[in-house]
Amino acid sequence: MSFDYKKEYREFYMPPKKPSIIEIPKMNYIAVRGKGDPNEPEGEYKAALQMLYAIAFTIKMSYKGSYKIDGYFSYVVPPLEGLWWQENTEGIDYAHKEDFKWISMIRLPDFVKKEDFDWAIQEATEKKKKDFSKVEFLTYEAGICVQCMHIGSYDMEPETIRLMELYVKENGYVPDFSGGRFHQEIYLSDPRKAAEEKLRTVIRHPVRRCDS
Repeated sequence: MSFDYKKEYREFYMPPKKPSIIEIPKMNYIAVRGKGDPNEPEGEYKAALQMLYAIAFTIKMSYKGSYKIDGYFSYVVPPLEGLWWQENTEGIDYAHKEDFKWISMIRLPDFVKKEDFDWAIQEATEKKKKDFSKVEFLTYEAGICVQCMHIGSYDMEPETIRLMELYVKENGYVPDFSGGRFHQEIYLSDPRKAAEEKLRTVIRHPVRRCDS
């Protein structure tokens, strides 16, 4: 049976619908940076997703070819994630999606090293005849965060975020969008298949203790 990160690390991918504090360790990702409204049909975001999944599945299916990744085991490709921010704005202003800057990303299994990633970029470039130069090997450490499972449309996320902010205040923490820490989302549902009111999204905000 394939290793499923969502099931094996439920604390990271399946939080309750009530906010909680958690420390997220350093993880490696396939990542693409961009800007603009993610809903634009021909925008950067849609193109980024195509690149991400092309590399993710090149690595996943590598065992079928001549290139062998040391320590490889069968796994389910982890869910899509995103880091989101806007210049001169703390948190997220959903009314101005055109101002979004983002890093779209998919977690890499720990056995994937930088040289394996570089091989996958070259392999996908040669096979698909496309430019994958925007795809990068990214290490991100979210650290101490408040997180919550959001059920419903993306536009309704502010309601969940308000609950998270209240929880943070009541438990002696403050938001900490500093030093390259961002609003983070993990997408557990495919919006093309799931009803909008049933979409599941993990929302995560960086925090720190009030006295730290």
